[in-house]
Amino acid sequence: MLTLTQDSSLPSLFGAAHEEAYDATKTGFASWPKTKWSWGGELSEREGVYETKLHRGKTLFLSPEGARAADPLCRAALSKAEGSDDDRARLLRHLKAAGPSTVEDLKSELGLDAPVLRKVREGLETVGAILARGIAVEDSKGGHRHSSVLSRWDQVWRKPWKATEDVALDELILLGVRAAVVTHEDEVRTWFTWPVARPSINALV
Repeated sequence: MLTLTQDSSLPSLFGAAHEEAYDATKTGFASWPKTKWSWGGELSEREGVYETKLHRGKTLFLSPEGARAADPLCRAALSKAEGSDDDRARLLRHLKAAGPSTVEDLKSELGLDAPVLRKVREGLETVGAILARGIAVEDSKGGHRHSSVLSRWDQVWRKPWKATEDVALDELILLGVRAAVVTHEDEVRTWFTWPVARPSINALV
């Protein structure tokens, strides 16, 4: 379990880079490591690494063990969104029928403009219903621009874990504590998208 940027006791990829930011006076991409900014994308391409937004909308890399723990939670979120009557369900049904699709294809096929699709996508990514994989797309000037391919959770992780959501969240917490080594129980409650009750933490640790 690994975050991209350092914002908690969880281990961070950029924190491990030990390199100064491109521009320490700014936020966003400028705050990323000066030369090792591409590490996140390179890590996500490795087999057995799952790039999610389960860190409350921020990047959280999971190992197969972490993906297994998150599986019941992500499948529950997928099922709930798929049963809705809004653009979330339309997007998920399209991905189920067509398979993983680029953002450009989804905008065209679903008739969604960029801001609307971004909002739908971010909501689904935060709960793990979909995952995004970064790609480079050639442009008309001979260069390239960055885009994404979106996939349903069940298209990426194909080994359902028959556990309850509570058991799954407990397992995810334990994996996080193991990765952090030392942390404060109040911080644990802020790690993941799903709310964590204090009694649950006390019972686990």
